[in-house]
Amino acid sequence: MTLDVATKMFVDEVLNSGDSGGGSFEDRTPEEARQFRAQLAALNGPAPSMARVEDHTIEQADGSFQVRVLVPIEPPVGVIVYYHGGGWVVGSIDESDTLGRKLAERTSCAVVLVDYRLAPEHHYPVAVDDSYAALEWTAEHMNDIAGDQVPLIVAGDSAGGNLSAVMSLRSRDRNGPPIAMQVLIYPVTDANFDRPSYVDPENQLLLTRDSMIWFFDHYIPDPARRTEPDASPLYAEDLSGLPPAVVLTAEHDPLRDEGEEYAQRLEDAGVEVDLQRHKGQMHAFFALLMLPGSERGFQQVVKAIRRHVVRYAHARR
Repeated sequence: MTLDVATKMFVDEVLNSGDSGGGSFEDRTPEEARQFRAQLAALNGPAPSMARVEDHTIEQADGSFQVRVLVPIEPPVGVIVYYHGGGWVVGSIDESDTLGRKLAERTSCAVVLVDYRLAPEHHYPVAVDDSYAALEWTAEHMNDIAGDQVPLIVAGDSAGGNLSAVMSLRSRDRNGPPIAMQVLIYPVTDANFDRPSYVDPENQLLLTRDSMIWFFDHYIPDPARRTEPDASPLYAEDLSGLPPAVVLTAEHDPLRDEGEEYAQRLEDAGVEVDLQRHKGQMHAFFALLMLPGSERGFQQVVKAIRRHVVRYAHARR
């Protein structure tokens, strides 16, 4: 195994310890899995202070969900709609708050965290519909959030990366809010559990092949629907005309191959792509802020966003 030293220590001390109950999800109930995810998020430490923090409720025909607006400075140079990971089953805006604040501070962008409704209480496509409603809400409230019309960016990790990719497709196809950039952090783009990265024994760490089967069984119980582009964007026939993409993959991640294949398909369709495979890293490294691998992931994302914001500012002059 070629995990970096800090990640190897994390696996040994946290994921493989008796206190945590191990690092896999598939032997847990959804509620137990949520508690485990909350324990991991609690390790991220204190969050940067923001100039403004606002929680809002977005109403849907069949219910409602929350968004949290994090504003680091006035006025922000962009707005990032961030979709948290967790296999569409675990995770929350509270658990993503520190990550969102750090992203806001480092990019000088406002960040809108989306608390889309989770499975199995809410099956696919509820998370997708909530995510798009949050994107539309953000575009409609851009001036309130940022004080101006600034670049609108979608970003997310794992299942959130899946939702970010789907938002880019849906917005293009529905003539929705113009997205300036999509940041896909080890995204789910397919439901094929037999790719080489899925079956590699060295990749069965925080996220395993069995974990992903568990997540999909809760999110989309009907396997026939898992190849719909809103579920697996790799099945979209046309990827042209999508916003520039920043794609992060991890060397020891079951999702590595599908993330890199999606990046290649984007590039083949003429989309600008910044792809980096992060060596010695496992799934979730970006969100584990206490690990040095997270900082390297942040550097890739922050540089790309800043570069795009500068380009946007020059274009407006």
